[in-house]
Amino acid sequence: MSRKFVVVDLETTGNTYEKGDRIIQISAVTIENYQIVDQFTSFVNPGISVPPFIEELTGIHDDMIKDAPTFSEIADEIYGLLADSIFVAHNVPFDLGFLQGELGAAGYRNCVTESIDTVELSKVLMPMSTSYKLSDMSEMLGFEHENPHQADSDALVTSELLLFLIENIRQLPLITIEKLTDLAHHLKSNIALLLHSIIQEKRMKLEDLPEALEVHRGIALRKKFQPDTVDNNESVEYPSSMEEKQKLLTSFVNGYEKREGQMQMMDTVYKAFVGEKHAVIEAGTGIGKSLGYLIPALYYAVKHHQSVIISTYTLQMQDQLLYNEIRRLKDIIPFPFRVSVLKGRSNYLNMLKFEQSLTDRDHSYDNVLTKMQILVWLIQTETGDMDEVNFSSGGKHYKERMKHDGWFLQKEKDPWISRDFYMHARHLALQSEIVITNHSMLLVDIEQERNLLPDSQFIIIDEAHNFIKAASKSLGKKIEFNAFKFLINNIGTFDKNQLFAKIEQIIQHHNIVPKVSTSQFDNLILRLDAEVDDFFMLLSKWIIKSERKLSQNVAKHQVRFTEEMRQERDWQSVLMCAERTLDFHKQIRLGLEDRLELIKEQKEIPITERAFVEEANSFMLEWLTLGAKIKDFMLTPNIQEVVWMEGDTRTLPNSIGLYSEPENPGGFLKEHFFSDKKSVVMTSATLTVDHSFKYFLQEVGLNNYSLMQTIIPSPFAYDKMAKLMIPTDLPEVRHTKTEEYIEAISGHLAAIASVTDGRMLVLFTSYDMLRKTYNLMKDSGALDEFIMLAQGVTSGSRTRLTKSFQQFNKAILFGTSSFWEGVDIPGKDLTCLVIVRLPFSPPNEPIIAARNEAIKKRGKNPFSEHSLPEAVIRFKQGFGRLIRTETDRGVVIVMDRRIDTSSYGQAFLQSLPNVPIERGPLKEIISTIEKWL
Repeated sequence: MSRKFVVVDLETTGNTYEKGDRIIQISAVTIENYQIVDQFTSFVNPGISVPPFIEELTGIHDDMIKDAPTFSEIADEIYGLLADSIFVAHNVPFDLGFLQGELGAAGYRNCVTESIDTVELSKVLMPMSTSYKLSDMSEMLGFEHENPHQADSDALVTSELLLFLIENIRQLPLITIEKLTDLAHHLKSNIALLLHSIIQEKRMKLEDLPEALEVHRGIALRKKFQPDTVDNNESVEYPSSMEEKQKLLTSFVNGYEKREGQMQMMDTVYKAFVGEKHAVIEAGTGIGKSLGYLIPALYYAVKHHQSVIISTYTLQMQDQLLYNEIRRLKDIIPFPFRVSVLKGRSNYLNMLKFEQSLTDRDHSYDNVLTKMQILVWLIQTETGDMDEVNFSSGGKHYKERMKHDGWFLQKEKDPWISRDFYMHARHLALQSEIVITNHSMLLVDIEQERNLLPDSQFIIIDEAHNFIKAASKSLGKKIEFNAFKFLINNIGTFDKNQLFAKIEQIIQHHNIVPKVSTSQFDNLILRLDAEVDDFFMLLSKWIIKSERKLSQNVAKHQVRFTEEMRQERDWQSVLMCAERTLDFHKQIRLGLEDRLELIKEQKEIPITERAFVEEANSFMLEWLTLGAKIKDFMLTPNIQEVVWMEGDTRTLPNSIGLYSEPENPGGFLKEHFFSDKKSVVMTSATLTVDHSFKYFLQEVGLNNYSLMQTIIPSPFAYDKMAKLMIPTDLPEVRHTKTEEYIEAISGHLAAIASVTDGRMLVLFTSYDMLRKTYNLMKDSGALDEFIMLAQGVTSGSRTRLTKSFQQFNKAILFGTSSFWEGVDIPGKDLTCLVIVRLPFSPPNEPIIAARNEAIKKRGKNPFSEHSLPEAVIRFKQGFGRLIRTETDRGVVIVMDRRIDTSSYGQAFLQSLPNVPIERGPLKEIISTIEKWL
């Protein structure tokens, strides 16, 4: 490409030029013939002060820019650089928006007509990247990035990224680049220009397709991996003695230190399998839990020719097993073995649907970008698991359409059957000694009797403290107003050219006459749409009625469906409306089923129609499930299920959802899971309360079972690594108004943060309290030099917020719910953990209230049977965020004085490892922290 690229990065005083923010530094790198040839960099005097947040982020302060030129003084040089070039930036709208504003103010017209956004280009060419933030990408690709958030360093790294991505395009098969180019005309930046120039280059020479790739039906993709046949005829003996285990591990793991706890765990798992017994193992942090169960599982699987299923709660844990631990095992285990991952069918891409979607005249940005991502991903993926792709939020709708739902038409006629991702994953699973899956898949497979997983009698449940939560969600149901309306819009009346109209075109093409005419079907859709609006409006009235009764100053309300409520006269109008809704839903279902069956009977169905019929069948499966849920929620309630609705009173009826969960999921697990398996081993770092598994076993339905129980403490010297501190000058949370309590803890947090230099994670039990504390501390200005990040307030996922927290020197992270577990911030990035309140679940939550009622009926105390042990386990999980490795060091501060003043406070303290505890007023606490850290 003969044109030059100018790669620009700016540092500014804020996000919006129109609101008065200005440039404080600019850097422009010139690239010609794909080589960096020049770089221009200058500070810019913006005429305003640099805000503290920007100073912390960039390191640029007022003294650095006071003698710098104003933008108008360098505008001519910048204009000359940009003229006749392709403008490149990592987020073009931001950088170009500021430049155009500044150039316009200096009297220059816009000279940028073509641009390439490296964020957009990275999304296309690196679809499996977990982040597209420049600092994350430079770290992942190994670029030298000396000063992130300074324009000269960022512009240079963006240039390197551009050149790397251009080289990536060159490595793609020509057929893939051609398909990408067809789609790229609908992107926001001029990526099509770049792709077209590389097509011209590649057409000049003949290229062979790489050995690992193939082209099928005009789409390039990676060939399916076929594992080697494993023939373990020789005798495989488990290393039963400590010496044998030590020899096995030290032979292959450099610097392996003997961990007696890990070896004890290996023996427990192996004995459980051999003895065909269930087992629970609490394995403290630092044990090496994953290898502790993987090694005995492999020895047992190979020796007895049995597959072992390993189930995890999080994708993060699944990836850790597959990409870290299994790779290590390949070096440790002295015999060959096979491992595979199997997820639900809908996680896999349906290639027939995808192929046909490429011919759609759908040019919406999110769909175009997602199609391009998938085209590149198909060259990289060995699994076809769509969770590998970092889809945009808008792209997730397209992903739903492309998911695999089995076959409605004869699968042998699917031209992609020989390359079907789901069939391949299942084939690998059936051949593997170890199959990794997730709790949700495991439970759905049992509940719906799908038999998708291999029929294994030996299961390991990792992250077992979440198994009951996963069971509740998997066995639960939900109907949300917006999702219901979305499905109706997907069918669409005939004039909307959605699913219904497309089906009509097919039946007209085949001269099919359905039972329900087009006009009748149209009318049914309109009537259902109106009935759904009425139904949710009636539910809204119940939420408003509940709000008035409770007089609580919270927007989101939950209303449990009780027997008393169902008997009220006003409820009858809701039931009648639900019956009408279900009736229209059923008539639409029958009309769609009739049409699809008539199409299925046709002798010849073109490929384009075949792909659409499969998509329509996926929709039908969702539609059927929806009808069953309406019936279960409203007309045939199950007394063993807790049903409730919730909604935000500010946005009714749009925010309304109906939900249900089993009151006692443990009963289902006992009958349909544990009773059917020879050995299930459950493990986690947090399963016991006061050194007893009683609560956990009761929850999962195993309280009367004879099973193996093992507690393996952490090898860490907690007494030298951590301190627990309890301030005595805070008010009692039970006897204080929320606003007063927030004011008190905010003052303490600010004082502690100044001593710890931030590096503080603050755990809340309520999002409302988190938000109010964050706002109060932000507005006070006491911590202006700190970066404050808050879940649900600061944009970004849990992973994104955690990475941002680690990036800044003086950072405070406020988290609730998911931050109590599964967050790893090792080393000096986290030295102070604050627990604001003891983590009791609100007793008025529908599922908690129902379970408490059931416990009372059994003559037990709900607080001691459920609320307290649940809170203690949560507390242990929160505490576990601080010490993640043997070199970590820090303090835990519990601000809830109930830990000392209540009769149950000792239950929390006794659940912790052996840590020194100090009590005192804030002044003493701060003095101790200063000395300790």
